[in-house]
Amino acid sequence: MLTTATAIAAPAVASAAEMGHPYAAGGGPGWWIVFPILWFLLFATVVFLIARRARRYGPPWARGGAGGVDVLGERYARGEIDEAEYRQRLAVLKEDRR
Repeated sequence: MLTTATAIAAPAVASAAEMGHPYAAGGGPGWWIVFPILWFLLFATVVFLIARRARRYGPPWARGGAGGVDVLGERYARGEIDEAEYRQRLAVLKEDRR
């Protein structure tokens, strides 16, 4: 039975190739190369997006909380301290930075 199927299919493939179908005999344009390229592009895009996010926001351990000047400004805005105390403490904080 297998020999009968082969005997029937072989002339059909040969005649299709003779009729001008370039891919009928098993040849092809090499579509197999497209999928590795697509996988590579997908992988490169994911790596690029992760690197961009890390550059923009920094690593998680380097993201500090609110600094002393920020906390002092919030306390002044809430009315917990007056302007004189705000300026005095701000001067102290800026001296520590030098």
